[in-house]
Amino acid sequence: MTKRWLAAIWLLSMMVVPWQAHAELIIEITGGTEAALPIAVVPFGSEGIAAPEDISAVISNDLARSGRFAPLPKQDLISQPHEKEEINFRDWRLLRSEGLLVGKVSSVDGETYQVQFQLFDVYNAQQLVGKRYQVPASGLRRLAHQIADQIYQTLTGEMGVFSTRLAFVTAIANADGKKRFALQVSDSDGANPRTVLQSKQPILSPNWSPDGERLTYVSFENGKAEVFVQEMSSGRRDSVAAFKGLNSAPAWSPDGTRLALTLSKSGNPEIYILELATGKLSRVTHNSQAIDTEAVWMPNGRELLFTSDRGGRPQIYKVSAEGGRAKRVSFEGSYNASPDISSDGHFMTMTHGLNGKFYIAVQDLDTGAVQILTETGRDESPSFAPNGRMILYATEQQGKGVLAAVSVDGRIHQRLGESGTEVREPAWSPIRK
Repeated sequence: MTKRWLAAIWLLSMMVVPWQAHAELIIEITGGTEAALPIAVVPFGSEGIAAPEDISAVISNDLARSGRFAPLPKQDLISQPHEKEEINFRDWRLLRSEGLLVGKVSSVDGETYQVQFQLFDVYNAQQLVGKRYQVPASGLRRLAHQIADQIYQTLTGEMGVFSTRLAFVTAIANADGKKRFALQVSDSDGANPRTVLQSKQPILSPNWSPDGERLTYVSFENGKAEVFVQEMSSGRRDSVAAFKGLNSAPAWSPDGTRLALTLSKSGNPEIYILELATGKLSRVTHNSQAIDTEAVWMPNGRELLFTSDRGGRPQIYKVSAEGGRAKRVSFEGSYNASPDISSDGHFMTMTHGLNGKFYIAVQDLDTGAVQILTETGRDESPSFAPNGRMILYATEQQGKGVLAAVSVDGRIHQRLGESGTEVREPAWSPIRK
């Protein structure tokens, strides 16, 4: 076989894979909680009509799955105060809990709810943060995630990402054995999954716009690879790239006005940039002997990282968004692909090949140091959390595709899946405003 044919097989093998999965993701923490900070999350008090969501439970679960906190078991809570006047800080110090969260939820009509919370430093008996909200019943779960974000940021100094969403691709087996693919979106904890698109043909490469209001993805529903942009609120979608040949790997620019794409309209897969407002298309790479694909934007909006086999094996390169000479970025190992960039631009995550197996790795772009974060050897499609602390990726467990997450230091591990099904192509949304 020719080198070009081998490269084409490599590209397509990453794209067209049958998957089976549907329903709510279940998150399991599989390691890295030994150094977690003890915190007491007291069940919120209730007045009037009971809330349809257990806000304190959502907050506690959020904090626990971050791996940074260890909420005390309910049976260990020595009392259940709902405001400062009811707290005996000396008793809580005996539990060695450094933080204490209390709150109330009330409603007179079951449609609108008043929620208040207070977070205290147990040892100094001081309030660290506290707020009141009024939200519709449908907004209680999102509010719980927002409160968890505030607690996380108050205690760690880093932005929380519990209010974000996940996009992923599944396939549903019909009664006749054929598969229907689905693009789904859920809360960051896997709850509230909803189907954005269903198709008899594969759906690939979901990617969130910077404002979290749109998704771009690749669909084969019309008999060929085609790139769509879809609004999350209205469901409206537009085909933005349906050229002859390959249309794949869309990635939003930081300002949300452009997409980087892989197109083979001129015969060879190259990186292009599409201006969404005008439809203007500009070519970035020019290498007829290689496959250039999987472009992602640097935070400055002026440069791209992409995967190319121009050196003989897939590696990651950097190029100006205006084109020009590409500079190789990855050097450790014979296979590095599928890059993603942390929000501060200092770290790159990638699929790292080693001895025929594939792992998720992170590279410090300032020093070049590479750290392998995972162990299964069947890992792919890494996506940074918007705060840069965690990396979402696809892997396998007992022959089934699942999603997993790992912290950038490799200490915290999570697995997201559902019994007997598969999930692929994960993408982490930006922080919701």
